[in-house]
Amino acid sequence: MRTLSFIKDLNPGLKTNKIELKFKELHRSKEKTGTEVTKEEFIEVFHELCTRPEIYFLLVQFSSNKEFLDTKDLMMFLEAEQGMAHVTEEISLEIIQKYEPAKEGQEKGCLSIDGFTNYLTSPDCHIFDPEHKKVCQDMKQPLSHYFINSSHNTYLIEDQFRGPSDITGYIRALKMGCRSVELDVWDGPDNEPVIYTGHTMTSQIVFRSVIDIINKYAFFASEYPLILCLENHCSIKQQKVMVQHMKKILGDKLHTQSPNIEDSYLPSPESLKGKILIKAKKLSSNCSGLEGDVTDEDEGAEMSQRVGKEGVEQQNSMTGKRFQLCKELSELVSICKSVQFKEFQVSFQLQKYWEVCSFNEVLASKYANENPGDFVNYNKRFLARVFPSPMRIDSSNMNPQDFWKCGCQIVAMNFQTPGLMMDLNIGWFRQNGNCGYVLRPAIMREEVSFFSANTKDTVPGVSPQLLHIKIISGQNFPKPKGSGAKGDVVDPYVYVEIHGIPADCAEQRTKTMHQNGDNPIFDESFEFQINLPELAMVRFVVLDDDYIGDEFIGQYTIPFECLQTGYRHVPLQSLTGEILAHASLFVKVWQYFSFRKLS
Repeated sequence: MRTLSFIKDLNPGLKTNKIELKFKELHRSKEKTGTEVTKEEFIEVFHELCTRPEIYFLLVQFSSNKEFLDTKDLMMFLEAEQGMAHVTEEISLEIIQKYEPAKEGQEKGCLSIDGFTNYLTSPDCHIFDPEHKKVCQDMKQPLSHYFINSSHNTYLIEDQFRGPSDITGYIRALKMGCRSVELDVWDGPDNEPVIYTGHTMTSQIVFRSVIDIINKYAFFASEYPLILCLENHCSIKQQKVMVQHMKKILGDKLHTQSPNIEDSYLPSPESLKGKILIKAKKLSSNCSGLEGDVTDEDEGAEMSQRVGKEGVEQQNSMTGKRFQLCKELSELVSICKSVQFKEFQVSFQLQKYWEVCSFNEVLASKYANENPGDFVNYNKRFLARVFPSPMRIDSSNMNPQDFWKCGCQIVAMNFQTPGLMMDLNIGWFRQNGNCGYVLRPAIMREEVSFFSANTKDTVPGVSPQLLHIKIISGQNFPKPKGSGAKGDVVDPYVYVEIHGIPADCAEQRTKTMHQNGDNPIFDESFEFQINLPELAMVRFVVLDDDYIGDEFIGQYTIPFECLQTGYRHVPLQSLTGEILAHASLFVKVWQYFSFRKLS
């Protein structure tokens, strides 16, 4: 039936069986047989199926009960609701010309319900501010002033103990804008170093092939510096092979310039564009030979020890074992020298700005809880890398917000594991053009400021904001994968979550709309006080209400600073991050500075 495909072309989210049913109902009401459809019948069915009542009522509200918006009506809507400044009739006319499907409407400067719907569902009315789709932050500050999109054991594509290693792990992470990847290198056969997690049953990949892939994809998604976190467990002989491969394949991309001892801070991402930094152990400056001893960091050894020791957690991954490091490899390490953390006061006095400490998740949590102010101050000058506890054998993820709130720049995530924690990581680094670097809040950078990561109240020197979100409706929610108990029925509801410092964390939910996944009308408003907007994220989650257990439908996570106010559509993503075709939420967002405390 051509009419079916025509309506599907105009509104791809509509289900074929729903269109067929509507035509059958129309013909039945007219006691008509056959499948022939007149022009009038087509228009009637089209408007009944494709006209969204919540958008129609909005149009009528701004058109003074007309069936269309003229240029002045549209101007008022854009200024009053969408927050657009300096709107002219010419701008209104441009929007009408772009989105009004009827030629008559274009000529008369009138936006019909179909044109208004086209506009509100277009990228122009996406909830994500397009300014943040490109690099829009100051990239000339020290490297330590940025959060850096980071991957843990990048070579693994499943669990941490028995899972396969594969170069696709690096391709995936680098394509997603990751700027810190991990290489755990060991002696391999035929004098070729290999990458895998030592003391486990993970498979091995050749070091050279990984360097080839890194060379190919290092700057695929971002031109800003890439950090290779090198866990070196190789003999001197194979260390020299590693150096040969990196120099030959990466060439001038390697940053090997020694740090200036007269400087106080690391160079900026802007000054390191197109460069690859090696984070690894380095020989001390007083080592005059061709090789020397350094302390080993062996995360795999700790993991293998933990497999048989349930409920026991070690707070430091340093094994204390020493190994030989060749001078050639040491010379590739410039401004990311790995050192062992001792305590904050020692670091404040003795640590060099180019030295980087790695923290086990458990140890980092301990410092975040017991020394939150010191941890924030430490991270104003030095890079800190946090990696998951070795107890996370299933490759589950820690909550990156727990460490971002302390200013930790490199929070290493298991990119292969979807879920809330990766949603937060992906959502956070969407801002600033998805370049892998996000400038930290000013209160975490300024030497004179003081901020405690665990604050449960307003932040001194930061104006809190009130965020109002109205969940108006949903569109084309798919049935959750693997759910068949209720047939095609969907009973959706929406959670709105705020993630940030403890004072900001909150969630609220709508009521359930029974048996309506096509265009459920929620019409519910929520209010949140945001005390540190620069570190807050909003997460929309749609679930299917089921007495057996609620099923995940879709989600979207967005930094607070990237929200566009007004009437906006929120695209929904699957559990694994793919966009759900035609599925969205229709919301209204508005925000203003708070002069009162929410109860």
